[in-house]
Amino acid sequence: MATSVRATSDGGPPSPRTAPDSPRSSGDSGRPEGWRSRLYRLDTKASPYAFITPFFLCFAAFGLFPLIYTGWLSLHSVQLGTHGKWVGFDNYTGLWHNTFFWTALRNTFTLGLISTVPQLMMALGLAHLLNYKLRARGFFRVAILAPYATSIAAASLVFVQLFNPDYGIVNQLLGYVGIGDVQWSSSKWPAQIAISSIVTWRWTGYNALIYLAAMQAVPGDLYEAAALDGASRWRQFISVTIPSIRPTIFFTIIVSTIGATQLFGEPLIFGGGVGISGGSDHQYQTLSLYMYDKGWQVGELGQASAVAWVMLLILLAVGAVQLLVMRNNRRKLGG
Repeated sequence: MATSVRATSDGGPPSPRTAPDSPRSSGDSGRPEGWRSRLYRLDTKASPYAFITPFFLCFAAFGLFPLIYTGWLSLHSVQLGTHGKWVGFDNYTGLWHNTFFWTALRNTFTLGLISTVPQLMMALGLAHLLNYKLRARGFFRVAILAPYATSIAAASLVFVQLFNPDYGIVNQLLGYVGIGDVQWSSSKWPAQIAISSIVTWRWTGYNALIYLAAMQAVPGDLYEAAALDGASRWRQFISVTIPSIRPTIFFTIIVSTIGATQLFGEPLIFGGGVGISGGSDHQYQTLSLYMYDKGWQVGELGQASAVAWVMLLILLAVGAVQLLVMRNNRRKLGG
């Protein structure tokens, strides 16, 4: 510390004097911190909460509140424009004894199965092809995503014309191989196959790009080691690619299952005037259509809310099963 020496008037020893550029003395350390420091500390602590507050506000308004309110409605007998009357779990027990509910549940399961399995298998194949060096790979990657960008209404209307029993091109092509006219809209399995083809066409490219991104993250050393061992491309795909992207496959299965459970637009537009009821015999009415029918056609908002909560419980159960399968696979792999 720089000091200057000044002699006292009585000739005593000189006393040190603090230079103007010296730091504060220790006596100033007890002074309260300035407002700038307090503002900085407040900003450091409060800014993260301020950034995430809009999300939680939107989630509470458009996610949490509708979920809780729907649960409250499911325990009441509510008609459109009337006040609810407490009925407990009568709406749920009524679904248990309702044949139309079980028909919608079976249709949801079968439509989800025949649309999800081919969709994901085709997406894996397309991603595997695009993962190799091909000419115009960028064009093909954009092209396979074009169906996903198409609206549900436009895609469904096109497929309605393709599967028209009278003049549709699908029946014309089947006639060349000896198959008679198929009633795509009035028969159960043909109608479900036609609706599942719409879902498969729209979502295959989307899942293929997800698989392609996961495949490109697989280390190339694994493929080189497999090639040195004499593995063919098919063997590399089965033994290297599939195990490496297994978490991504489980992710797409979960997302596709959720989408299949919420299937609404495709069967509604495909059925036309009887789309809400899932055909003349409810042959392709899904849970979403049944919920809409109960809520806005019949006017039973309490029963429709019970259907919505049953759908939520089904999704939670499916997600829990798939999570257990993923943990089991990780345990086997030592992860």
